[in-house]
Amino acid sequence: LGREIIGHYLLGSDIIRIETKERIDLETRSVVKATVASLIGLEIVEEHHSQIVLQCLLDPSGFPPEKILRRNYSIVAGMQRDALTSFIAVDPHLAKSVIARDDENNRLYFLLVRILRTIIQNPQLGEKFGLTTLDCLDYRLAASIVETMGDACVQAAAKTFELKSAKPPENLKRLLSDLQTVCYEAHEQALKSFINKDIVSAESVRQMSEKTRTLSAKIEKAAQEQLLENLPQTLAITAFLKQIYEHSVDLADLVI
Repeated sequence: LGREIIGHYLLGSDIIRIETKERIDLETRSVVKATVASLIGLEIVEEHHSQIVLQCLLDPSGFPPEKILRRNYSIVAGMQRDALTSFIAVDPHLAKSVIARDDENNRLYFLLVRILRTIIQNPQLGEKFGLTTLDCLDYRLAASIVETMGDACVQAAAKTFELKSAKPPENLKRLLSDLQTVCYEAHEQALKSFINKDIVSAESVRQMSEKTRTLSAKIEKAAQEQLLENLPQTLAITAFLKQIYEHSVDLADLVI
């Protein structure tokens, strides 16, 4: 039922009715309310014993895709930074904060997909935003990449909960921080190049690959040489950072 509601929301439905022949039970109502809470602009406008009516109250003209994408990216960028900080400091509270922020990441992603579908169906709205159908396709792919980055951040933050009490040694902290800095610069540059359609800037993202490979190799070597207690977790979070970098390359490649 939750997926059905999300599907109709993404397709641009303004009214969604949930009807049963008998009474709607509490479990079903809970599913509906939880799903509604995950979708921006969707509200319960009627609720009876056998029917729930949902309505999307958004005015699409008030939500430029570029603005939504920038906001979504801002959340994910903060998640990436804090995911590594929580790991280095062995801070489970910060890790929980990263995971909680993924809900807003998903909400904005769903909203952007809905708006893009609406624009494709309404060329006049596309003219207002200065977007062609092809632009909408690129934005759809960009939105998916940013949302996937957020998922990688959640997986990285989850590694904090697996850590023993010992914090990484200083040299490993430094190497992890250096890798994060490169990854952060990569996706920041990728988004700017996508928004500005700057091919030269987009190409510079791919040129950072050597740095990421070198730093990753140094982290793996240092962790293994020091017989690190948290070796599997350290290798895992390194892999997630590399994954985020690869997503940045995918985003930049949309420009090229």
